Amino acid sequence: MIDRQVESEIELLKNEFPILAILGPRQSGKTTLAKKMFPEYEYVSLEDYDVNEYAENDPRGFLNRYSENVIFDEIQRNPRIISYLQTHVDALGKNGKIVVTGSQNFLLMEKISQSLAGRVGITKLLPFSVEEIKHLKKKKDEIIFSGLYPRIYDQDIRPGTFYKNYITTYIEKDVRLLKNITKLDVFVTFMKILAGRTGQELNYKSIGEDCGVSHATIMEWISVLEASFIIYRLRPYYKNYNKRLVKSPKLYFIDTGLVCSLLGIRKKEELDYHFLKGSIFETFVVTEILKAGYNTGGNFEIYFWRDNHKKEIDIIIDFGNKMYGLEIKSSETISEKYFDGLKYWRELTGTEKEDLYLVYGGRDNLIRNGMNVVSWDNIYDGIIAGR
Repeated sequence: MIDRQVESEIELLKNEFPILAILGPRQSGKTTLAKKMFPEYEYVSLEDYDVNEYAENDPRGFLNRYSENVIFDEIQRNPRIISYLQTHVDALGKNGKIVVTGSQNFLLMEKISQSLAGRVGITKLLPFSVEEIKHLKKKKDEIIFSGLYPRIYDQDIRPGTFYKNYITTYIEKDVRLLKNITKLDVFVTFMKILAGRTGQELNYKSIGEDCGVSHATIMEWISVLEASFIIYRLRPYYKNYNKRLVKSPKLYFIDTGLVCSLLGIRKKEELDYHFLKGSIFETFVVTEILKAGYNTGGNFEIYFWRDNHKKEIDIIIDFGNKMYGLEIKSSETISEKYFDGLKYWRELTGTEKEDLYLVYGGRDNLIRNGMNVVSWDNIYDGIIAGR
């Protein structure tokens, strides 16, 4: 079993809050992690029809039966039980005795904000990070093509088979629960069109025209995907350096294996000449940084920056007291022009050279032009660790 980086954060949270929530996409390893870290706790799946019916019809009796030292798996299947957890944990008066997992974000967050504010420690578990599988010594294109969902590595499942079934399960279990979407074939088409726009600014109207649905529908469907941890919207950095700034978010998929599947990429070798190679690699890097944030307790925020002259920085990492600028290039060969955006950002903001990074597709880690050049597989150690 592969250890997860977020385990240290969970150890802290279980001593600070009555309820520990592990949120993340389907198949990201939430159940495995909960059982590993709380082996003595009773496991209760709310995807089990009988269990869910019991919780729905008699929530107080249900919580009396499973009073403490319990894992409630996929709790979004019964949002009603969350409302009853407030008085239950208040009466219990102990920390870390109830663990919940969920593969939908907004249902839980809505209920938490209403009922469980201050009573729940939230952590988000995404698929494996590169740091977590470094010992497997996988190559870059293999990781990007296969994605990082645990079952692909734990059970040696072919990526094509895994993602075909993943999409079907996701639509059947999550999409129908979140929204009353009747034209599921159109929704799958929408996901494929969206995969072709990973790493790009969101244009709801354009996507709607391509899908043949309204602007409002696209906004709803984007929210569904984000609530299920399928995509992530990266916000622009708004501080005005006397320039007109782009204000639309950028779209990224959480897993590049899913992107490749939706785009019809059938072999890792096809990545070398695919027209979206750069965008897919950028998606990979952005999600690695996102995972690092979740796994370490969310002690930084990430943004992108672009002005109306097309000057941009792919990632700004904001630690509150300090910011770091990152450029992302898929090439394995370093070109001098790759530093142009970082140089512009330095002139604009006064950022020190040592706080600027080029993340690229090669394997060497070095200093060039006084800036940091970081390999694709050294993102955590080279940028995040120790900050």
